[in-house]
Amino acid sequence: MEKRQDKLTEKNQKKRLPTRLNMLFLLIFLVFTGVILRLGVLQIVNGTSFEKAVREKEEVKISTTVPRGKMFDRNFNPVVDNKSLNAITYTRSDAATQEDRLKVAKELAAMIKKDTSSLTERDMKDYWILTRPDKAEKKLTKADLKKEEDGVIDQAKLYEIQTSRVTKEDLSELKPSELEVAAIKHDMDGGFVNTPQIIKNKDLTPEEFAYVSEHLSRMPGVDVTADWERNYPYQDMLRTLLGNITSPSKGLPEDKKDYYLKKGYSRNDRVGTSYLEYQYEEYLQGKKARGRNVTDKKGRILNTDITKPGQNGKDLVLTIDMQLQAEVEKIISEELAKAKQNDGTALLDRAFVVMMDPRNGEVLSIAGKQYGKDKKGKTVLNDFSLGAMTSSYTMGSAVKGATVLTGYKSGEIKPGTVQMDEPLYIKGSAPKKSHENMGMVNDLDALKRSSNVYMFKTAIKMGHGKYEKHKPLPLRKEAFTAFRDSFAEFGLGVPTEIGLPNEAKGYRGKITTSGLLLDEAIGQFDTYTPLQMAQYVSTIGNGGNRMKPQLVKEIRYPDPKKGLGSVAQAEKPETLNKLDMKPSQIQRVQEGFRQVMQEKGGTAHPYFMGAVYNPAGKTGTAEAFYDGPDKSKFLTPVYNLTLVGYAPADKPEIAFSVVVPWAYDKPKNAHPINEMIGRRIMDKYFELKEKQEKENLETKNQDKIEQKVLDRTNE
Repeated sequence: MEKRQDKLTEKNQKKRLPTRLNMLFLLIFLVFTGVILRLGVLQIVNGTSFEKAVREKEEVKISTTVPRGKMFDRNFNPVVDNKSLNAITYTRSDAATQEDRLKVAKELAAMIKKDTSSLTERDMKDYWILTRPDKAEKKLTKADLKKEEDGVIDQAKLYEIQTSRVTKEDLSELKPSELEVAAIKHDMDGGFVNTPQIIKNKDLTPEEFAYVSEHLSRMPGVDVTADWERNYPYQDMLRTLLGNITSPSKGLPEDKKDYYLKKGYSRNDRVGTSYLEYQYEEYLQGKKARGRNVTDKKGRILNTDITKPGQNGKDLVLTIDMQLQAEVEKIISEELAKAKQNDGTALLDRAFVVMMDPRNGEVLSIAGKQYGKDKKGKTVLNDFSLGAMTSSYTMGSAVKGATVLTGYKSGEIKPGTVQMDEPLYIKGSAPKKSHENMGMVNDLDALKRSSNVYMFKTAIKMGHGKYEKHKPLPLRKEAFTAFRDSFAEFGLGVPTEIGLPNEAKGYRGKITTSGLLLDEAIGQFDTYTPLQMAQYVSTIGNGGNRMKPQLVKEIRYPDPKKGLGSVAQAEKPETLNKLDMKPSQIQRVQEGFRQVMQEKGGTAHPYFMGAVYNPAGKTGTAEAFYDGPDKSKFLTPVYNLTLVGYAPADKPEIAFSVVVPWAYDKPKNAHPINEMIGRRIMDKYFELKEKQEKENLETKNQDKIEQKVLDRTNE
C-alpha cells in the first residue's frame, strides 16, 4: 500500500515539473522582452539626447597650465627660471551651485591652512549672507521685496541693498575657521567654468598635499597638480627690463582679454605684462595640456583625465652677459657712493651704462641704478636698467662727433677745417665759449679738447649766419631740421628699434631761436637716452652702420632633460641705416675720438692713459635743469656727465655709453664719475674676455688630451 502511494506521489511530481519550467521560461521571456523594449526606447527614441548628455557630462574639454619659457644669458646661465610648486586646484562645472562650492570649501578648509589676508569686506559680506540665510533675509524689507516683484529693481540691485546692510557687528560673528572657508570659496568663485583655478600653491606643505590627495573623492572638482612660479637667480638684476607676468588669480589683463581669448588663452592664464615677458609672450607661453572632466550624474566634476600632454614655452637666450652685468652694476654702485660724498650732489640719484657689440648690435650689458626708499624709509639702491631706454637727458659734448659729421655732410666744413676758438658775444645772450680759449683749432683738436666754439661756428655756417661781435645773429630755422635729420642717422632723437614697449625718443625743443641752435650743436638742447648714445657711438665706431640693438640672441625649444633644446629661431643682426657720409669723413672723427682718450690734452686721456685695449671716445658735460622726482627742486641748475666710447679703436668689438644725470650743482663741485665708471667697465670687459678665452683654451686642450687617450685605447 505504501509503495503504491509513493509511486502516485512521484508521478504527480513529474507532472508538476514541466508546468513550473514553463512558467519560469515564460517569466524569463517576459523579462528579456521588457529589457529589449527598454533598450530600443533608449537607443532609438532617446539615443541622441542621451549621447549628447553623456558628452556634456564626461567629455568637456579643459586645458591645464604648463611652465612658461625660461630666459638665459649669452653663456646659458639662467636669468629667469621656474620654481616648481605643488598645487591644489578647483575646476568649476556648470552644475556646481553655491551650496556645492560651499560644501567643498568647508571640506578643504579642514585639510589646509588658507591665507585670509586678501579677503575684502565684500567677500566677507557675501559669505555671511550665504551662511546665515535667516538673518540675511531680515536685512530686506517688504518694500524692498515689493520693488523687486514689481520690476522697479532687479535681483542684482536687491542683493546690493542686502549687502549694504550687513554691518561690521554682523561680520564679527565670523570665526577664523569661517574666514578660511570664505577665502577658499572666493577663489573657487573666481575661477571660470571648466578651467582649473589655483586654491593654494605657495606654502603648501607636503602633509597638506598628501592629505588632500587621499580625500579627493569627497571634494568634486578639487585636484592636486604641479604648478610653477617665476624665479630670478640674479634677484633684482635687470628686473625692470625682464618684465612681469600676471598672477593666476588675475589672469588675462582686462584691456587685452578679448585679444588673448581669440588666440586660445584661458581667462586665468598668466601672461607677460611688460618688456621682455610681454614682447616675447607668443614664444614664452607654452602649449597647454588638454583633457576632459569626468563628472557624476549631476554634472559635478570628479576628476580630470589628461588626453594630450602640454609643452613648456620656448626659452630665450639673451645677448646679455650676466657676469659682465653684475660687474657693471657693482661699479656703478661703488662710484655713485663715492660721488655722493662730494659737495653739491644732493640731486645725484642715478647712473646708467649700456655696453653693446657695434658689429651686430648685441647688448652685453644694460645697467641702471637709482637711489630710493624701501618700505621702512631706508635709502636703498634699486635696479633701474629700464631707465636706459625710457628716460632721456641732455648729453653735452659727447654728441660732438655727430656735429662734426653733420658739418661735413652739409659741406660747411671739411676734414682739416680750422676755426678760431674764442668767446662769442651775441647781442641779448651771455658769452658763449669753450671751457678754455684754444685759439686756432681744426676738427681733430676740436674733438680732442672739446671745443664748444668750433661747434658753434659750424652751426652758424649751417644756419647761413654771419657772426659780428655784440650784434644779433639771425639763423635759418631750417638748420634745426638739418641737424636733427642728421643726428637721427646715428640714432639720436629717434627710436633705436630695440623692440620693447615704452622706449623714449627723447625730447625735441620747440623753440628755434639762434642761440638754441648753437646749444643743439654741443648737446645742450634736445635730450637723448643712454641707449641712443650707445647706438650713436657704435655707428661711428663700426664705420657708419646704425645697428638695431638686440637683447635676444636665440629662441630655443624647451628640453627639460638637457636644460636647453635646439634653436627654433636665431635673431639676425639688422642694419637700420647707413650714414650718408664718406668713409674718409667717418674715419676722421674716429681719429678725433682716439685722440680724446689716447693723446695728451684729450679730455679723457687722464683716465684712459695706459689702457692696452686701444680705446676711443668722447666726454660730455651738459648744463641742464633738474627734472627728477624731487618736485621741490624742479628746474634747479645742474650738470649732467656723459662718456661714450669703443675699443679697439681700429677694429671695435665693444662700445659703451655712461650717463650720470644731475651729477653736481656747480662747477666747483665737479667730479669725474663718468670717466671713472667708463675706465672701470672697459677694464673689466677685457679682463673677463681674457679669462674666458683662457678657460676656453684649457677646455679645448683637455678635450684633445681626452681624445688622444681614447684613440690609444681603441688601438
